[in-house]
Amino acid sequence: MNAIFPEQPVDPRAAQITKLAVMAVGGQGGGVLTGWIEALARAQGYAVQATSVAGVAQRTGATIYYVEMTPKTDHQPIFALAPSAGDVDILIAAEMMEVGRAVMRGFVTPDRTVLIGSSHRALAVSEKTVPGDGIADAEEVRAAAEIAAQTLILADMEQLAVGQGSVISASLFGALAGVDALPFPRAAFEDAIRQSGKAVDASLRAFDAGFDAAQNGDADTVHTPDTPREITGPQDLLREYQRLLDRIHAMPPAVQQMATAGLLKVVDFQDYAYGASYLDRVNGIIGRDSSERGWLLSITAAKYIANAMAYDDIIRVADIKTRGPRFDRIRAEMGAKPDQVMQLTEYFHPRAEEIAGLLPAKLGAWVEGRPKAMAWLDRRFGKGRRLRTDSLPAFVMLYVLGGLKSYRLKTRRHAIEVAHLEAWLDRCLAPLEEDYALCVEMLRCRRLIKGYSDTHARGLTKFDSVMNGAQMVKGRKDAADWVARLREAALQDPEGKALSGALETIRSFA
Repeated sequence: MNAIFPEQPVDPRAAQITKLAVMAVGGQGGGVLTGWIEALARAQGYAVQATSVAGVAQRTGATIYYVEMTPKTDHQPIFALAPSAGDVDILIAAEMMEVGRAVMRGFVTPDRTVLIGSSHRALAVSEKTVPGDGIADAEEVRAAAEIAAQTLILADMEQLAVGQGSVISASLFGALAGVDALPFPRAAFEDAIRQSGKAVDASLRAFDAGFDAAQNGDADTVHTPDTPREITGPQDLLREYQRLLDRIHAMPPAVQQMATAGLLKVVDFQDYAYGASYLDRVNGIIGRDSSERGWLLSITAAKYIANAMAYDDIIRVADIKTRGPRFDRIRAEMGAKPDQVMQLTEYFHPRAEEIAGLLPAKLGAWVEGRPKAMAWLDRRFGKGRRLRTDSLPAFVMLYVLGGLKSYRLKTRRHAIEVAHLEAWLDRCLAPLEEDYALCVEMLRCRRLIKGYSDTHARGLTKFDSVMNGAQMVKGRKDAADWVARLREAALQDPEGKALSGALETIRSFA
């Protein structure tokens, strides 16, 4: 026999509780924003409770901050500790994918939820680990949010805050005030910021920007196109660079833009003589191409020859890590002020191959051919190292390594890269007379090779597999299509499962 319990009446005072959730990852000021909201509500005579449920770790899991508030009465309210699906009045998401997670978890409902989100992206680990383009489609998230929310405010709150010298929590707080979802005047929001006593002026400017974005509706920041990079330096070197540009101006117009970008990359990697050798290779491809094909072969070659020539070795990594603009960018991202000390730790994990590749070509080849010597190098250098580049010893060590450009061309690594580059070009151009499209797709396979150390080794293995697959389909009318499929499969997952499946399919009919 089933017991029947009478339905309990709902206390009408429960409907007066406003339920607000903030979803943010580490470093976005979710705790600061929650503190402002709590202080605001208490100052306006509300009873408030704020809790938080931490994610896995900074940048890998969002923390959910939850606030419940209601006007004070003689009775003490009982608040919940965490949000429930279908029972959230206001949802603030500090990043576009957090908007999507909020919708997926049912926190956003069309009958009641005001959704305030930032349209910028802070890439998740799962997006970064994909060998190709693993960035999730933000437009799909936007479309879902438009359906799920009763009121939707989306703007690049990060850029709005950074433009005012502040952080995203301030612009989100301004958007909360601007959307009129809480029964408090704007001045009360601003007082909450002032009472915090930290970076008040910058926070108020960002608050104003967020408020205006909410008042004006969808106000995504429009980014202006990047201005061309200005080349500066001694006049004799600038004249040499101009001579290289003159060679590019003699190329077909369709090729010039890509060749200019490639030249800049190669010269930055090494020097002007290295840039001249890059143009020699590109001109060699142009001589075998034609305008009837739209110079597609030459454009593709100009891009990937530059990538192949500007490979990532220890010298390159050290050079990039000690450049002034990089330190300036990191300070700006961290919000560090000129009078504040910023500590920066770099992580290195070189393999024995990287150390042997730094040796002179013949000596490096000799070492690589002796397993005992490679094992010794691996024991000596293979352990992960953390270097504080804000300290003089670590910085000087990397700075000296980064300055070895003139020595680079004598190293074992350079000899390997040049040999691989020449073999790759010969292999790609071999079927040119019979299958132009196949040559283009084989050139594009160079994008599989990137990074250094283990990342480079994994990419090289996939590259070899795809090129071998191209050999199996050579002569078929759809050979170019199959090579494109193999390349895209190789970019789908780090383990190469999709590529293995695609190769098995080819073996079944080749």
